Amino acid sequence: MKKIVFIAIILGMSFALQAQKYAFVDTEYILKNIPAFEAANEQLNQTSQGWQKEIEAIYAEVETMYQNYQTESVFLSNEMKIKKEEEIVAKEKEARQLQTKYFGPEGELGKKREALIKPIQDEIYNSIREMVEEDGYAAIFDKASGGVVLFSDSKYDISDDVLEKLGYKK
Repeated sequence: MKKIVFIAIILGMSFALQAQKYAFVDTEYILKNIPAFEAANEQLNQTSQGWQKEIEAIYAEVETMYQNYQTESVFLSNEMKIKKEEEIVAKEKEARQLQTKYFGPEGELGKKREALIKPIQDEIYNSIREMVEEDGYAAIFDKASGGVVLFSDSKYDISDDVLEKLGYKK
């Protein structure tokens, strides 16, 4: 008897799942086929290369300063040595600060990427959302993100039921 009930439950669940519509998208593919995204990426690459050259020039200057210091150090007084060392350290610090300013976690490149790419991603998300509403999908998964759910209809969300079953919500 228990086996029959179990089989009936499994069959009932499979029929319920068949009634819901699911879809997959590949956002990587979509982005590659949007000219504005390719243009934004090219702009980011050019900006990044320019900033990288600027930083490399400062590091080259640091290297030259250090080589000059090594050559001249035998002729310098202790005060002059300390002054030259401080100049070298200050120049190196300037390069690191510039690197952080451009490429750090809160850097200019990240901000520029956000300004150029996020509107395109938002447009994609809004299109997917419209498709969900128009075509009645229960969920859409992104193949490029390893199956991450981009949108799911709240009527198929059982999160509150799970929390209630666990005793965390009434």
